[in-house]
Amino acid sequence: MTSHLILGGARSGKSRYAQTLAEAFDGDLIFIATGEAFDDEMAERIAHHRADRGPRWDTVEAPLALDEAIRARAAPGKLLLIDCLTLWVSNLMHAERDIVAATDELIAAMGDARGPVILVANEVGLGIVPDNALARRFRDEAGRVNQAVAAAANEVSFIAAGLPLRLK
Repeated sequence: MTSHLILGGARSGKSRYAQTLAEAFDGDLIFIATGEAFDDEMAERIAHHRADRGPRWDTVEAPLALDEAIRARAAPGKLLLIDCLTLWVSNLMHAERDIVAATDELIAAMGDARGPVILVANEVGLGIVPDNALARRFRDEAGRVNQAVAAAANEVSFIAAGLPLRLK
């Protein structure tokens, strides 16, 4: 089926754009969340986003096993929206998982999906070079994941100031 990667900076409008695209779909909507509420601020963000999506959405939490979440839920008549790959990379790093292997599994699951998949990710490589090794590693890992997913996706869009630019 079709897959669409939506990239952009923080607060660029990428999640809103992805949600708007998804809500034009005439079937079931499944939101696969990678974020975890480790503090009150993140818990508030998650609650706000869940309320914003409304009752049409079923939410699944998958901070690490995106491939399993896709395989378990992708089906004709169901659209999956994964938000976001950047937090997923952070989660993988924190759990000391093999990011290359996890990315390969994600891409395989995308290719096997029997329904549309929209993925959201931050473009983290447009700013200054981070000042520490961990931040540089994160930037590099996120960039490699974005490149691999973009190569596998049917469509890729970049969002700046709420405006989409079609890349692929």
